[in-house]
Amino acid sequence: MFGKPGSPAKAYADLGRESDISTASPHRLIVLLFEGAETAINVAKVHAEQGNIAERGTSLSKAIDIISNGLKVSLDMEQGGELAVRLSALYDYMVSRLLWANMKNDIPAMKEVLSLLGEIHDAWKQIDPGKQK
Repeated sequence: MFGKPGSPAKAYADLGRESDISTASPHRLIVLLFEGAETAINVAKVHAEQGNIAERGTSLSKAIDIISNGLKVSLDMEQGGELAVRLSALYDYMVSRLLWANMKNDIPAMKEVLSLLGEIHDAWKQIDPGKQK
């Protein structure tokens, strides 16, 4: 009737994340997207190492969705100019590498995308408009 009981800690963490999302600035939402994609890829790496094919695929699909339908869609192609065009192409490249990683169980490809995401994520955190100079 009520479904499977879950972890209270997970439920609390999920509630905290939902609260964070509902009150987040647009800048913070992008940071959360980067964190979500990175987490999904790290989980996929663990599943790849353990031979959990279905779980690896689920995690990589989540990362691909975040990159394609979160990070890429958030780009302002009109005002972003060449930077937005280059980021869009880079996000497409990341998606293709993650698809490859899923087909071939290619952990180095996952690490490559993590590295690329990490660089952009770090740069994004540096331009936080909420930080006081």
